[in-house]
Amino acid sequence: MTMTRRTWLLVPVLAALAACANTSAPSSSTAGAASATPGSTPAVTPFAAAKPPKLIVFMVVDGLPIRQVLGYRDQLQPDGFKRFLDRGAWFANAYYGHGYTVTAAGHSIMLSGAYPERSGIIGNEWRDPMTGAPQYNTADPRYHYIGNKTEPLAGTSPENYKVETVGDVLRTLQPGSKMIGISGKDRGAILPSGHKGTAYMFMGSSGQFASSTYYMDKHPAWVDAFNAGKPADQFFGKTWAPMLPESAYARSVPDGQPWQANSGNGNKLPAVLGAGMDGPGPRFYGNILPSPFGDELTLAFARAAVEGEQLGADDQTDILSVSLSSHDYINHAFGPESRLSHDHFLHLDAYLQDWFKYLDAKVGRDNYVAVLTADHGFTDTPEWAKSQGRDAGRIVPAQAVGFVNAGLARQFGEGRWVIGMSGTGFIFDEPLIQQRGLKQDEVYEAAKALVVQVDGVQTAFTRAQLAGTDTTTPNLAQMRHSWYPGIAAPLQVIPKPGWMFGSRVMGTTHGSPYENDTHVPLLTWGPKWVGQGRIEQRVEIIDLAPTLSAILHVPAPRQAQGKLLPLPAK
Repeated sequence: MTMTRRTWLLVPVLAALAACANTSAPSSSTAGAASATPGSTPAVTPFAAAKPPKLIVFMVVDGLPIRQVLGYRDQLQPDGFKRFLDRGAWFANAYYGHGYTVTAAGHSIMLSGAYPERSGIIGNEWRDPMTGAPQYNTADPRYHYIGNKTEPLAGTSPENYKVETVGDVLRTLQPGSKMIGISGKDRGAILPSGHKGTAYMFMGSSGQFASSTYYMDKHPAWVDAFNAGKPADQFFGKTWAPMLPESAYARSVPDGQPWQANSGNGNKLPAVLGAGMDGPGPRFYGNILPSPFGDELTLAFARAAVEGEQLGADDQTDILSVSLSSHDYINHAFGPESRLSHDHFLHLDAYLQDWFKYLDAKVGRDNYVAVLTADHGFTDTPEWAKSQGRDAGRIVPAQAVGFVNAGLARQFGEGRWVIGMSGTGFIFDEPLIQQRGLKQDEVYEAAKALVVQVDGVQTAFTRAQLAGTDTTTPNLAQMRHSWYPGIAAPLQVIPKPGWMFGSRVMGTTHGSPYENDTHVPLLTWGPKWVGQGRIEQRVEIIDLAPTLSAILHVPAPRQAQGKLLPLPAK
């Protein structure tokens, strides 16, 4: 392989082994207690009692709020999500604790246990707060996709990721272990893979899965064989039809609403992929992910990885991370309240049942641990929420910036003081502030006083607040977890609940510190390791990395901020 590594990630093996010996058997005081059902006797999971599994199957459903999992529970397959809910251990109150809940931030947290305040992955993309230059979370111009075109700012390496992951620690101690990350999105593959794993992502231009030259010079034979079969082409002309009769969708919003995006595959079921096209091509490949078939294709590649890399075939534990991207695309376009989202979830459930059946046969039912979570939840579409009598709406970024600039011009003189938004914050013309002899914090504070007057804005936090010690102001602690000095904008803006930044009057998003966006599934299965039951205790997703480390008998990632999950006893 031809790759570079951050020197600070090279954990001395002897020191790590010593730490492992000291931490592989957590005490009951650190492991915490949990009840499988309310009122039952608390139990502590003896992580060190079981030999580590042969395989950790770590799964992410991009953009899946817990309310959808539980809201459609009565329509689930016997052994998809129900494997977790009926026969695994799962957390009814699992939350993200950071404020800007987007895909890259969520994926950076899961296997590192570290919030963006430590990892530097503050969002999907942002702008340099000093120059305004665009940045992307996994961009690295030194590397390119193998056999596929690499666009500017495409995700090709974990260079910007400032922390280590469970996989990094495992592969430092056991170089023979494998860490494979797969996703429809570059960030969904690269970030969970850490610095020492290998990431493969879907290429919308070719319908292939590809890695980058950060990881290797050329693909292994199994990847070439998978791509040579052109598996994406099999979905051309395939119909996305509802899983259930029309009456089963009474709890969700019908198709074809004016706020539902009517592009790509349209906004009504049934929908035919490739309709109106002559044959498979970049436009068609790009439309696979916003359909159930994006998940089907990703899981097909995951099976190829299990076979090609012989994951779980020996006693050195491997980790397979599979981030399924389709639900996020569908929720963005149609809203989590839609029938299209409802139906996609049911398709996904059926795919999971087949996936588990495969793993049981290939790896062995008693040889792996499965974990499923999400990188964020979702906010209901504002237009639908308003129709239900709720306060909701859209804040047009350009209008908000214009309003603040007009006010700053009155106070400090003419100038484009705010040059735009970066993530969920405002960045400023820093040379202009310096030329006028002004103090940065004075301008930021004045901008805050203005932006909170914009309809739909809840509050804003300045750099001084984010660097301070106030622990009482609502949402401030969450935004601190999302704020990395020198990368994040110096003024962070939070919409009201139900509101979102956006200039298009269709679709919806996520990214707030509120329940809809922070409350996600955290589901585990593996009878030898995680026990069974519903746990009511509130936990955070940062707790997952230390817990998986304990199951693997390795130290937690050094920057991890969580604690062991209170899993019920086996």
